[in-house]
Amino acid sequence: MKITYRISELVPYINWVYYYFAWQVKEEAEKQRMHAEALAKLQELDAQYQMHAVFELFDARSQDDDIEIYRTQLCPDCGVKHPVRVATIPCLRQQQGNPPFMCLADFISPKASKLGLFATTVDIGLETDFDGDVYQKMLTQLLADRLAEAAAERLHEQVRKEYWGYAKDENLSIEDMLVEKFQGIRPAVGYPSLPDTSLNFLLDEILDMKQIGIRLTESGAMKPHASVSGMMISNPKARYFAIGKIGEDQLQDYARRRAVPAEVLRKWLNV
Repeated sequence: MKITYRISELVPYINWVYYYFAWQVKEEAEKQRMHAEALAKLQELDAQYQMHAVFELFDARSQDDDIEIYRTQLCPDCGVKHPVRVATIPCLRQQQGNPPFMCLADFISPKASKLGLFATTVDIGLETDFDGDVYQKMLTQLLADRLAEAAAERLHEQVRKEYWGYAKDENLSIEDMLVEKFQGIRPAVGYPSLPDTSLNFLLDEILDMKQIGIRLTESGAMKPHASVSGMMISNPKARYFAIGKIGEDQLQDYARRRAVPAEVLRKWLNV
């Protein structure tokens, strides 16, 4: 599923806390000034640029620390629909601190579950059309970063209430959503519970992120920079966590499951 958003639709979903943090602004008067400036800029950008998202919902099951995802396809020979495995997503498990040592696969049933995969991004022009003005370039880039996250927030709301529909009766304010009072989690690639950015290569194979303009670097980083990719998990017990440092034993096992040389993963994961 491919979705296009107007910038004006996403402005209410912007988490301004991170915008002010990026500017290192703490005084309330300065925050108000920057907020007004940002809103004016967003109104200007709305006339020329859009935001884009891609999402797909899969049947899924966990197998140890892996998540297997399936599409239902019609067998041309027997005329019966069968689940066909699309991919296996290897996950990492915590090894430091106190138990339980968590892994995202823990929140997917080994028998029958579902998993959403998504990506959001900006029109590339938001990152290239302002190179001649240093301040406007920085302003637009920081707003683009917030818009990519806002698109993920809006998409997740639609997924919970409509496309997946596991929380059809949800009645949260945007403020509640921004502090994650909804059911489930939305771990993003490159973030603490899903730190391996090279997983974007796998997500690109599954979702074809190129269809919304996302290209990957040799390490799996996304371009435009203002892009977000990841999973949507509905389990009410799911929560965010940080993988932290992993041991050599898990690195070798993960390399085997990812079919990527351990030394390459060592560099990507900063192990």
